[in-house]
Amino acid sequence: MAQLKIREMPQDERPREKLLARGPDALTNPELIAILLRTGRRGTNVIEVARELLEKYKSFAELSRCSVNELRAIKGIGPAKALELVAAFNLGKRFAQEPLSQQKLDSPELVHELLGREMRMLRTESLRVVLLDTRYRLMRVESVSVGSMNESIAHPREIFRPAITYS
Repeated sequence: MAQLKIREMPQDERPREKLLARGPDALTNPELIAILLRTGRRGTNVIEVARELLEKYKSFAELSRCSVNELRAIKGIGPAKALELVAAFNLGKRFAQEPLSQQKLDSPELVHELLGREMRMLRTESLRVVLLDTRYRLMRVESVSVGSMNESIAHPREIFRPAITYS
């Protein structure tokens, strides 16, 4: 049985119309991605292409780590769609980091909120130094060491150097 094209679906089930009528929380993950992709491929509607994408990469975290070339390997996703997905995930990452940069970082949990999402998306281990002022406000984050897939090695002087340099 052939799939319904988006324009053949009832108005209230189409992703864009559903977003307008009920807001983003009413949409499934494939429907949200379908809005970014805009079109499917011959014989497959855009929601199904988005569903295939999520099934292959299992989570938004995995999908957000994909390069343009990895995304282009998916049937129905060309260079423009791949670039749009990469850009959308990076906008989300930047948004997630933005408000905490001015907040008082006086606990490990708050530092995790600041860096956790970004570091979870990395393909290799990375050691970073978080530099705070005397009021526990973020001054900067310095990358000290980028390692392999499962380890990062750094000498103590490399770890302390940014703190001494920017104090």
